[in-house]
Amino acid sequence: MQIRTEIQINATPEKVWNVLTDFSAYPEWNPFVKKLEGEVEVGKVIKVALPGMNFKPLVLKFETNKELRWLGHLFFKGLFDGEHSFTLIDNQDGTTTFIHAENFAGILVPVFKKMLLNDTKPGFEKMNEALKERVERKN
Repeated sequence: MQIRTEIQINATPEKVWNVLTDFSAYPEWNPFVKKLEGEVEVGKVIKVALPGMNFKPLVLKFETNKELRWLGHLFFKGLFDGEHSFTLIDNQDGTTTFIHAENFAGILVPVFKKMLLNDTKPGFEKMNEALKERVERKN
């Protein structure tokens, strides 16, 4: 199962990336990812706090001004796994398309499907709007 959201931000990918990767500021503006701590680089484990959930995903990709992707598991691999990604597309006109997505796999996905659609997807959308507002205000 996949959740995919996107929003156009009136700023360059560099400006969006600067806000997106200022992890210490997340508590000030981010309604979905309440906290992100640790060394954010490929192969490292970070700490992420979402509303009602804390986990320690593995960073899969960290490409400046382009993409941040991590893989998290509920208890152990194969039960409920989520590959979360933030992708920035340069529209070549001073704007950026921000894609916020997650691919879910594992035997518990059907159990959590309704919650993912009713709670998680709106959480992604709220974060997207908050990111857009913060970036454009700083722009």
